[in-house]
Amino acid sequence: MTDVTMTVNGKAVTRSVPDTMLLSDFLREELRLTGTHIGCDTSQCGACVVHLDGKAVKSCTALAVACDGARVTTIEGLATGGVLHPMQKAFNDNHGLQCGFCTTGMIMTGVDMVNRYRAAGRTLDEAAIRHELEGNICRCTGYHNIVKAISQAAAEMAAPQAAE
Repeated sequence: MTDVTMTVNGKAVTRSVPDTMLLSDFLREELRLTGTHIGCDTSQCGACVVHLDGKAVKSCTALAVACDGARVTTIEGLATGGVLHPMQKAFNDNHGLQCGFCTTGMIMTGVDMVNRYRAAGRTLDEAAIRHELEGNICRCTGYHNIVKAISQAAAEMAAPQAAE
């Protein structure tokens, strides 16, 4: 067992965990943040995406002990003051979900995607969004509304008043 301290959704947390515990299990089992889904355990589906020090990672491939001292944001940490993040709102507006299992990973990937493209001064068009989503699997939607949602959120996140 190893003591791990990290900041999760803006709050410092410390737990003693087995050295082999995955970040996804730490979030779900130790912190009860069940929005991070575990779909495949092989890093194929993307349902477990969280932000680790500001970058999207598949939490089923990271050991919790390796994240000691890190900042982690989960889907539960995106909304602020009861107001949905623009990406969450866009998924709702565009019905970018059906069963909802992949949705949290898609949203977290979408936020990271928009932030990276904006920081690089690159345009995020439909082809780029589809390419960037290759690491996230959805079995229900056909991706059309997911792409529309990310496009809408990208425009809203670019506006000066948008919260991140």
